[in-house]
Amino acid sequence: MKIKKITLYKVEIPMVTSFTTSFGTVTNKPTVIVKVETDNGVVGFGESAALPFPFYKPETTDICMLVLKDYISPLVLNKEFKTIQELMALLKSIKNHNFSKTGLETAVWMIMSLTEKKSLKTLLGGTQDKIAVGESIGIKKTIEETLEEIDLRLTQGFKRTKIKIKPRWDLKIIEAIRNKFGDINLMVDANSAYTLNDITVLKKLDHYNLTMIEQPLADDDIIDHSILQKQIKTPICLDESIHSAEDTRRAIYIAACKIINIKPGRVGGLLESKKIHDICKKNNIGVWCGGMLETGIGRAFNIALASLPNFFYPADMSPVNFFYEDDLVKDSFSVDKNGHISVPNVTGLGFEVNEKKIQKYTTKKIVIE
Repeated sequence: MKIKKITLYKVEIPMVTSFTTSFGTVTNKPTVIVKVETDNGVVGFGESAALPFPFYKPETTDICMLVLKDYISPLVLNKEFKTIQELMALLKSIKNHNFSKTGLETAVWMIMSLTEKKSLKTLLGGTQDKIAVGESIGIKKTIEETLEEIDLRLTQGFKRTKIKIKPRWDLKIIEAIRNKFGDINLMVDANSAYTLNDITVLKKLDHYNLTMIEQPLADDDIIDHSILQKQIKTPICLDESIHSAEDTRRAIYIAACKIINIKPGRVGGLLESKKIHDICKKNNIGVWCGGMLETGIGRAFNIALASLPNFFYPADMSPVNFFYEDDLVKDSFSVDKNGHISVPNVTGLGFEVNEKKIQKYTTKKIVIE
């Protein structure tokens, strides 16, 4: 197989509402859609879902466009490869830039699915026909607004509630949730907002029977997380600290966490995601699939990934219309009354890509051939 043409679309769909975390507020979320065409006429779509600012990771939407155009495309155009492993080996000289790599890699996974006539779930080794999903709720202006949204999402069937926290927006909001909703499946995500100097507050989280606390300490740390995990009962889930299977091995070795959030964009695609999944499964570390406010294209790959057997915890997989006014796929997924999403068993993306919608929301287009 050879890649003959790559088209990059910087796409911006209007958001329904802003989304606030400890590192900032997303009021618009451009993304990069990668269209790959092979020498035998097969077409695949992928997504580089980096944020528009370098507050989560150094990569941004514009950086993805640049790296894909100037560095990744020249390495893969007209080069022969038979497997995803061989494709990614062509990119070994590029350090980091995992969101950029994911855009290309996922497009080729779609091509492999179409070529081999197997669903993404089957290619990855997925075993689950349905995946449980949870809702991620950003930092609101008031406790009352937060409680209202949780009430709505529970009514809609979501199996887990995740709220974003930061210093002075933590114990009071958690206590209010417990007082109103009782022992619901609740987790918190700090996005690196705390340090070990906050140990008193972090220990108090143990009183609330949380499923996990996600990335409480520095985004590049595993040492301090290991120290913290020994002092609190609440399971620590690592997100930003994990970029690869090797990072996963090290974190598990020093007991820095009990759970890992796998986001394909953060780790460089589905191949690396599966390696992380397999290491965690071998070491009895549970995993779940996080999200980066992807469009329906990126979410399709997350759904397939979350069908693997060690994904014990509900995924961040809200329907796209929770965040965006439109989508790039037709008849996107929905959450059933029991809080599950069905995993597609058809070939390709699993959903029909709407190229007219891609064109409609494109603000910049680059063709490389």
